[in-house]
Amino acid sequence: MQVGIKKLKRFFDVYVPIENCNLRCDFCYITQRRLFKNKKVSFKYSAQHIGKALSQERLGGICHFNLCGGGETLIPKEIVGIIRAILEQGHFIMVVTNGTMFNRFDEFIEFPAELKDRVGFKLSFHYLEFKRLDIMQKWFDNVNRVRNAGMSISVEITPTDELIPHIDDIKKVCLENVGALCHVTVARDNTKPYELPIMTKLSREEYEKTWGDDFDTPMNHFKMQTFNVKRNEFCYAGAWSGYINIGSGSMTQCYASYYSQNIFEKIEKPIEFLPVGHNCSVPHCYNSHAFLTLGLIPEMVTPSYSQIRDREIQDTKFAYTHWLTDSMRKFLSGRLVNENVLLSEEEKRNANKKNRKLKIRNIFRRIFRKKI
Repeated sequence: MQVGIKKLKRFFDVYVPIENCNLRCDFCYITQRRLFKNKKVSFKYSAQHIGKALSQERLGGICHFNLCGGGETLIPKEIVGIIRAILEQGHFIMVVTNGTMFNRFDEFIEFPAELKDRVGFKLSFHYLEFKRLDIMQKWFDNVNRVRNAGMSISVEITPTDELIPHIDDIKKVCLENVGALCHVTVARDNTKPYELPIMTKLSREEYEKTWGDDFDTPMNHFKMQTFNVKRNEFCYAGAWSGYINIGSGSMTQCYASYYSQNIFEKIEKPIEFLPVGHNCSVPHCYNSHAFLTLGLIPEMVTPSYSQIRDREIQDTKFAYTHWLTDSMRKFLSGRLVNENVLLSEEEKRNANKKNRKLKIRNIFRRIFRKKI
């Protein structure tokens, strides 16, 4: 285990194969695509095996993992053990959750203090659903229970048009219960995958003013700067980061990728870290608040990821002064370029060439399957 200030080596966005959820939010792509009946969850490998596959030795150092399910991340009973196994390798983890699986948090609170210091929860504040289910205060009590137990929290809301009449109350309950305004992300329309536009009837200017100005959140400010802006720079996703399916062990460079490998199958085998380069195939970096603030496009000037996630608390009634623990805040202030090496122009050309070959191969494979 490393001592002193821990440095960020790589970032992994981790997909948890669950498409079921206990809430019914209109903006959610699970709702948009009617996937609630997809309740089957499969983890091919044990928590212990996954931990070994994601060791510091194999990944090159201490990494940050973001775990997010297609539905509610904490529904699978296996997930707590998997999170613990990754933490025991010395890494940092944030878990995207609606925060309503209250019994799961009992398990996290029983973790050793050293592990709790490196785990946090990105808590989605589903205001309308919590009111419908009459669990608003119970939810906030659970959020504070988590933070008071020594884990990081980050409360965020997806700004939909239906919430606009409730903005004043949303701000009020957040200030009263977690000491700061919730962060605001950007609602995207997943029914239009080739555009991924903002999901709103407002103009872009009205949408930004309604949500960004009211909540003064760096997350929304940065996402709006980069939303629907196609990235043409050389991107180190795939080299300094990866997108892992925790159920199967499949890892791709990013959400849309030409190269995949199974990193859980033969854990004695080294992982190939191939950067996307100039070959990004998504309309825009819709999760730029993580990928770009951590520095996958090194020349971009951005806020730090800790600034995107943290809030400072002024009210002395709270047992904490920041949403993030000191360790998490310092770790997420790092940029990937500080622990990795920039490629030469020739190395960049070779990476681009390899990606183009993989793209052509994938196109031919799809054509061949259609003929069969």
